[in-house]
Amino acid sequence: MQAVSIALKGRKRRSVDTIAIEMKKFLSIAIMMALSVSAVAQSGTNSPYSQYGMGILSDQSTGGNKGMNGLGVGSRDGGQVNVLNPASFSSIDSLTFIFDAGMSGQITNFEENGKRLNAKNANFDYAVAAFRVFKHVGMSFGVLPFSTVGYSYASTNKVGDINSTTYTNTYKGSGGFRQAYIGMGWELFKGFSVGASAAYLWGDYDRSVVNSYSDNYVNTLSKYYNVEVSDVKFDFGAQITVPFSKKSRLTLGFTYGLGKSLHADPECKVISNNSQTSVSDTTAYVVKDGLKLPTTLSGGAMLTLNNQLRIGADYSLQKWASVGFPEYQVNNSVPSYSLNDNYYKDRHKVTVGGEYCKNPAARNFFGRMRFRAGASYSTPYLNISGHDGPKEISVSAGLGIPLVNVWNSRPILNISGQWVRTDATNFIKENTFRINIGITFNERWFMKWKVD
Repeated sequence: MQAVSIALKGRKRRSVDTIAIEMKKFLSIAIMMALSVSAVAQSGTNSPYSQYGMGILSDQSTGGNKGMNGLGVGSRDGGQVNVLNPASFSSIDSLTFIFDAGMSGQITNFEENGKRLNAKNANFDYAVAAFRVFKHVGMSFGVLPFSTVGYSYASTNKVGDINSTTYTNTYKGSGGFRQAYIGMGWELFKGFSVGASAAYLWGDYDRSVVNSYSDNYVNTLSKYYNVEVSDVKFDFGAQITVPFSKKSRLTLGFTYGLGKSLHADPECKVISNNSQTSVSDTTAYVVKDGLKLPTTLSGGAMLTLNNQLRIGADYSLQKWASVGFPEYQVNNSVPSYSLNDNYYKDRHKVTVGGEYCKNPAARNFFGRMRFRAGASYSTPYLNISGHDGPKEISVSAGLGIPLVNVWNSRPILNISGQWVRTDATNFIKENTFRINIGITFNERWFMKWKVD
């Protein structure tokens, strides 16, 4: 009897054992994705600015985009997962399954009133995958950070000008929000694609301001804030590609993030403690439906020249001014915990960057090397005690390093360095140097098979 074997069209014949190996790879990636759900929960910041709003917002980019400082609204590269625009999923090659995961480490220098302090952090950033579902339709899924909360500091002041008694407020916070998404991109006709993604957003934060005195003062007042989020968010995108020649083209990208309620109920507990009577009194406040996501709009352009150089620019607008945030306030000796409609400002962000690769399909190692760089600027979106919150300036440079090019794999090691300057007038200044490391596996899992 003729032996049954599985062969690849136009390629060397392959055994059933090879299929088993591919299935093991798929299972390994599935396990890694599951582990990522808990890994992304780790806090990756020590910034005091994370005590405001939903924390420090993540750029939600992957390895290839990070080297260009988060550029990607107009990017279409079938060898990478671009989560910044779901329309780009339609560019995924029909023969491949892409898996991309990354982590980062950073050193931040904090400066205030001539004093400096350094802090270190490391964090698992993301795990995403993408593949072609059928002709002109691609799918992607994965786990991404949304925001992080992590800080701990204290301030000490005198009680009056003559009294030697001092009081200390200790500020602490931890937590953050993550998202597990699934999205699809569809090329409706040549040069025009649309896409949509749905994400399950979950997480929590705990923040506290604990009041204490150097002497047995009569009353202390401490506040504890917490919230849990479990809801969905939606994003939509489109891309239009205009070719100039076989190797040069311009892609325009657009995205829309749906503003919506997160159906969460932030809570504030105020604890008043009398040190003389040892009586503690707790008042709990809850703001129903107190967290909302803003509408987000973005546009971008990416110019590809001779299939070697890609340069582009993105602009995004997050309409935070249209949503409020719960805040504890005391007006005319009356305490309250309610939505502050002036807590946020609209956030504008501009990013420029590019990538150069001499020949992505070259057999030569340096011919397949990718060189990336980018810069961005974002306006303040917080209103802190009547003052503008921090603006942000950042630049990055990175490499896409091709690894050993085995017969059925085209992995790329993505490494980038990023400098971020965050500051606001009369507030703390932060300088962060961050190293991003990611690896993209581009596996030819979906070759056409035939049975002999």
